[in-house]
Amino acid sequence: MRVVIVGAGQAGAALAAKLRALGHAGEIVMLGDEPAPPYQRPPLSKGYLLGEMGEDRLWLRAPEFWAETRVELRLGQAVSAIDPVSKSVTVGGEVLAYDHLALTTGSTPRRLPAAIGGALAGVYTVRTLADVDAMRAEFGAGRRVIIVGGGYIGLEAAAVASKLGLDVTVLEMAPRILQRVAAPETSDYVRALHQAHGVKVLDSTGLDRLVGDDRVTGALLKDGRTLPADFVIVGVGITPNTQLAETAGLAIDNGIATDELGRTSDAFIWSAGDCASFPWKGGRIRLESVGNAIDQAETVAANILGAGSPYQAKPWFWSDQFDLKLQIGGLNTGYDRIVARKGEGDAVSFWYFRGADLLAVDAMNDSRAYMVGKRLIEMGRSPAPEMIEAAPDLKALLKG
Repeated sequence: MRVVIVGAGQAGAALAAKLRALGHAGEIVMLGDEPAPPYQRPPLSKGYLLGEMGEDRLWLRAPEFWAETRVELRLGQAVSAIDPVSKSVTVGGEVLAYDHLALTTGSTPRRLPAAIGGALAGVYTVRTLADVDAMRAEFGAGRRVIIVGGGYIGLEAAAVASKLGLDVTVLEMAPRILQRVAAPETSDYVRALHQAHGVKVLDSTGLDRLVGDDRVTGALLKDGRTLPADFVIVGVGITPNTQLAETAGLAIDNGIATDELGRTSDAFIWSAGDCASFPWKGGRIRLESVGNAIDQAETVAANILGAGSPYQAKPWFWSDQFDLKLQIGGLNTGYDRIVARKGEGDAVSFWYFRGADLLAVDAMNDSRAYMVGKRLIEMGRSPAPEMIEAAPDLKALLKG
């Protein structure tokens, strides 16, 4: 049985490795459109951009792993078409047959339209190794960078730029940074951290357009102000890569729609990672995280081999900014109450409730709160809010 994997990122690499670990002896072909071997993306906007990590430390596996496990890794090869009828993909003019196909195509950063300066030289996004390599030379002390978007990627880039001595301004159109993903308490904590390091955070600030002839020189704001810039980083979200699936006639619903097993609307095509949506508590979600990419891909690998195991998502996320390690467990959608708990030193955690149900926790430099909160959520247990506030030892909440 030949399994072809389209996409050589975190999900694709996890799926291939798990197939072998589970005893699959047939062919595995993994196709990646980037020239680099499968690598981890989170450090791109952190340690790699800071110069603290070399490229080889990004690799998910040593290069020899793929040969030793008989995974045919084809790099720099983009798939141009899928034919579900003949069960084949077209790559570089070659038609490659499959018994099962896994789409781990990931996502693409949203860019600003060319009409408002998005195509000017000196305007960057942060997604691939090539993206970061292209911008690294810009990070000279004293230079001015504007970050468009106050989400995690933008804020992580802002932290790196500040550490390297740049003049940093973050533009956020919404009333607060992290508004889409976090409570006001977390937004306030992170804003104060950035401001303490000299980052200018401009909430409720709309961008009219980037200015410059061939290269960006600044940003014209909706209120008429113009801010000078030597370069710009755009962090305004990502779009799942669904084009191949859509052209092949697969169902699309906030990504490539899969069932609880990870199977698409075609019985022999599967999907996992950023590009895939899946059933969740009566609805459908798509998660953009390393944890989901790995866990979902490993579930798909097992199900390709006939396990029939529904994917049980256990959402978790993290972000490193300056000396802050923000760890998030659960999903806070629909929360109506925040409970704050002070930890040791500067540690603090914010617990999200909907009614009496614990939904999620944001832990700032508080790994114990994160671990306990994540475990409680996975167990389906919701301590009373006053117990979270007052318990001398959070681990006691896991008992009884």
